Amino acid sequence: MKKSIVLVVFLLFSMRYSQAQKTPANYVNPLLGTATLWNAKDAGFVPTKRVWGAEVFPGSSVPNAMVQLTPVTQFHSGSGYQYEDTVIYGFSHTSKGHWNLCYIPLLPATGTISADDYKSTFSHTRESAHPGYYQVYLNRYGVNAELTSTLRCAFHKYTFKTGQSKKLIADLSMSNERVRSWNISQEGEDVFTGFQQAGEKMYFYAVANHKIKNIDSVKSNAKVVPVVNFNDAGKPLEIRIGFSFVSIKNAKENLEKEMLGKSFEQVRKEAEDTWNNLLSKIKVTGGTERQKGLFYSCLYRSFLWPALRSDINGDFTDISGQVVNKGFNYYTEPSLWDDYRNKLILLGLLSPKVTNDVIKSLIDKGEKRGFMPTFFHGDHASAFIAGSYLRGLRDYDVKSAYNLLLRNATVEGGTRPYITEFNTRGYIAELEVEHPVTTTVTKAAVTKTLEYSYDDYAVALLAKELKDTANYRMLMSKTSNYKNVFDPATGFMRGRLANGDWVKNFKPDYPYFEYMYREANAWQSTFFAPHDPKGLVALYPGKAAFEQKLDSLFTVPWKGYEAENFSGFIGQYCQGNQPDHSTPFMYYFVNKQEKSQVILDSIMNHFYDMGKDKLAYAGMDDAGEMSSWYVFNAMGFYPFSPADPKYIVSVPIFNRIDFKLDGTNSGFTILKKNSGKKISNISYAGQKINGYFIDDKVLKKGQTLIITTQ
Repeated sequence: MKKSIVLVVFLLFSMRYSQAQKTPANYVNPLLGTATLWNAKDAGFVPTKRVWGAEVFPGSSVPNAMVQLTPVTQFHSGSGYQYEDTVIYGFSHTSKGHWNLCYIPLLPATGTISADDYKSTFSHTRESAHPGYYQVYLNRYGVNAELTSTLRCAFHKYTFKTGQSKKLIADLSMSNERVRSWNISQEGEDVFTGFQQAGEKMYFYAVANHKIKNIDSVKSNAKVVPVVNFNDAGKPLEIRIGFSFVSIKNAKENLEKEMLGKSFEQVRKEAEDTWNNLLSKIKVTGGTERQKGLFYSCLYRSFLWPALRSDINGDFTDISGQVVNKGFNYYTEPSLWDDYRNKLILLGLLSPKVTNDVIKSLIDKGEKRGFMPTFFHGDHASAFIAGSYLRGLRDYDVKSAYNLLLRNATVEGGTRPYITEFNTRGYIAELEVEHPVTTTVTKAAVTKTLEYSYDDYAVALLAKELKDTANYRMLMSKTSNYKNVFDPATGFMRGRLANGDWVKNFKPDYPYFEYMYREANAWQSTFFAPHDPKGLVALYPGKAAFEQKLDSLFTVPWKGYEAENFSGFIGQYCQGNQPDHSTPFMYYFVNKQEKSQVILDSIMNHFYDMGKDKLAYAGMDDAGEMSSWYVFNAMGFYPFSPADPKYIVSVPIFNRIDFKLDGTNSGFTILKKNSGKKISNISYAGQKINGYFIDDKVLKKGQTLIITTQ
């Protein structure tokens, strides 16, 4: 009896000790977000095709790396991996979660293969994923594949059955983009090199631990698929590959300096340590295991894009095709339409050097194009750069950035279509379409008017900081242009014709991709004025009228429209796409903060582990925006207006959050008192904060933010 009691006590202690030793990386599930929404209740309509459930990749990467080493279950689909698929075509080395990349797919094989049929089935029961590591068993070939990576290199480890021939399929004609050219060749007894040219040209230099017998190919009609054949060395086949967007020579140097000579387990551990170093900058206490899992999985997902494009020696290929070296790390463009809202602020807080280099990269591209680049829609490098500068990130040529942003705001033919019309008329006129449908493409005039108003506000903040008073006044005079597309008769932001009349065929609940609104309807677009929320409220007869309209956003049912990018609804509110992601906070401006909290909690509770496998988001993650939305709101502060260096305070889901600022020995702590949804007091360093906003510079003073609820 005594032995049994001792055993039980020991087991309980062991369980508690094990939980106490759990690292942030142990909470991360890289498969979260890879599943599809099929259920009508989850999607908000009856699906006739797959509904995007985050579109993320489950493979190995380290933060903001050049290499994302991940399985491809279907080319030309999101990240290339869909959880419901049952076959793998290869392991590619770039992924974003959009319909591009998936460069240089490789697949181990044995036996007979053909150019048309080399894919292998797999099962999730023999698949695992962890930060910096991915593993899957390929049923067709009896191969256990393990993958890990560094910033610029990939490590493939393939365990074959004894006596089987060892092959590597390199179908370089395939990627998520149109492949223009490719090459592969043997360079030594254990080395093969080559490139794949799609949207970008990616070079590789690979070293195997087996001697290469030869490189031949299998053919079918016009398709040629190279196959690297290896002599058996009686141990798992290991292939270390360096990559570069400059040259094979640089790919070799990247490999030599980052990976060559290291074991698989060593590289895997270094990748895990890298993630733990990043993720542990935020320590959460309290909450459930599920909430911690969602939090750290979302935090992980927030730091995979933008992706590195410069080599270890500093070389990179600029947008003009020239190889240059400017002393900073060159990155891909952020998904600015999406992630300017939150992810880039999180990046600045935890990885300021990366953020400074991302801005330098944007400036480098802008100086060659004549305009600051954007992504998809709007001009949101303005909010990103202005907000970063005002938060103290200043290791770049701010005058060059400002001049480019000013050109965007004033010169036609660049980043902002119809900017002359916006500047002279005060809004962008829409076209009258008699029978518009979701796919109707015109000017997305309402969304552009709203976004340009905010973008001008962001550039104005930078102008003020740089003491350019004349342009500050000019820009600020346009920040209220959003009011010119507000229809007081309906209470919606509405398409307006050049003569001032409203678009007649108006259905506020009908979704459009690019007619009046960009990937939204009138409900989802009407509440966007983060620079002037009080001015937006004042457009209505009173606060009660605004509150009633806002209530309707969350209660008027979605009418079952099926359209890509629209899923995950609370009434008309759409968590599955970005346009209304700041709208839940609008209750704050009619003194009903607790109503905002109900919505925020509902979103966090329901929209991040959806579907039968609990592995789907409400919609596309868009390079980390959806994930970062969760991270900020789980912590209890959010960049409501990302251009402004301040945060709106909400009720965190954790009792305590310890936040360590990068490159310093300091940070700040957030404490939640009580478990209500209504905030009764906010204090920092013992001093009461009036209102619901806290300045970035105040938060960073290393003290404690206490959020008291009732």
